[in-house]
Amino acid sequence: MNIHEYQAKELLAKYGIGIPAGHAATTVEEAVEAAGKLPGPLYVVKAQIHAGGRGKGKFAELGPDAKGGVRLAHSVDDVRSDAGEMLGNTLVTIQTGDEGKQVNRLYVTDGVDIESEYYLAMLVDRASGQVAMVASTEGGMDIEDVAHNTPEKITTITIDPAQGFMPHHGRAVAFALELDGALNKACQKLAKQLYTAFMDLDCEMLEINPLVETKDGQLLVLDTKMSFDGNALYRHPDVEALRDETEEDPAEVEASEYDLAYIKLDGNIGCMVNGAGLAMATMDIIKLNGAFPANFLDVGGGATTEKVTAAFKIILKDPAVEGILVNIFGGIMKCDIIAQGIVEAAKEVNLSVPLVVRLEGTNVQKGKDILANSGLPIVAADDLGDAAKKIVAEVKQAA
Repeated sequence: MNIHEYQAKELLAKYGIGIPAGHAATTVEEAVEAAGKLPGPLYVVKAQIHAGGRGKGKFAELGPDAKGGVRLAHSVDDVRSDAGEMLGNTLVTIQTGDEGKQVNRLYVTDGVDIESEYYLAMLVDRASGQVAMVASTEGGMDIEDVAHNTPEKITTITIDPAQGFMPHHGRAVAFALELDGALNKACQKLAKQLYTAFMDLDCEMLEINPLVETKDGQLLVLDTKMSFDGNALYRHPDVEALRDETEEDPAEVEASEYDLAYIKLDGNIGCMVNGAGLAMATMDIIKLNGAFPANFLDVGGGATTEKVTAAFKIILKDPAVEGILVNIFGGIMKCDIIAQGIVEAAKEVNLSVPLVVRLEGTNVQKGKDILANSGLPIVAADDLGDAAKKIVAEVKQAA
């Protein structure tokens, strides 16, 4: 789960981490009111969307010369003007894709006199099973270029969660950022605070870009992104309450209500599979046969008829879907349960696209009998390769 910048900063502030003063706003009037609570005379007006690259982003409705999603405002009148332009319009960044995201929230913060910018992030290193703290002296909007062109300027410090954060980790971060004196000590303290927040909140990623040194010698978090392990949210109802469903694909939100793992993709073949590995293999073999998957959908190992029916409906709500491939291996999940869900869903939504089903495993014959006796034009497949060839052929024939 992702949250907005202003929400992440509020969480970090609870750990004693320095952030510039700021207030969220959903209307122009609230943005002006927020600026009035800050000392000024320099303000920063920031679009709040779940995507990076906001500073370099563009508002398509405002023309090519319009300013991006992070703006410096030199007066309250400027805040009013910027808020009026940004709210309700669509911001397109390198991370949103061409469709962009509508800006429904702003964050108005106090301006900061910046001496230097740094990059500091934490994430789960799945290869080592440890926490990786990534640091660079080259913070700012061009960090992706730094990673690509000068990777030697990025340092990674791994931390064993069984051992926890140790003083040498803090020193390594401060050394990587080339800080000395009071700033060196402040950085060591900050690194420990970030690690504590990361672990306490079950984060998957905590990125600060930039971390800035101010002209009066402070370290402040100027921008941050946080994401959390969805499987651990039950331990953090306060964090779960920060979820903004307007920033998520409506189909993915609906799928989460049924505990389905669904991700929208750009193809035309809908997929319903049980098991993440099998789902990935199914998508690969669809591409191998010359088509593209429209989604990743894992119904899980213990799905009910209700969940399968919901999954079917979610797939069919995508207008790009021209055919559906169901690939089920019945272990804990029984093939007859899947088959019954497929039949019920197909009848309820008045199925109008080709459907190929491959079943294998527990109660497979019962499942095949249910499909065969359904009276629906369901194409049976013997194995995964056969299923992929059949769904691609059916879609081409129907086109």
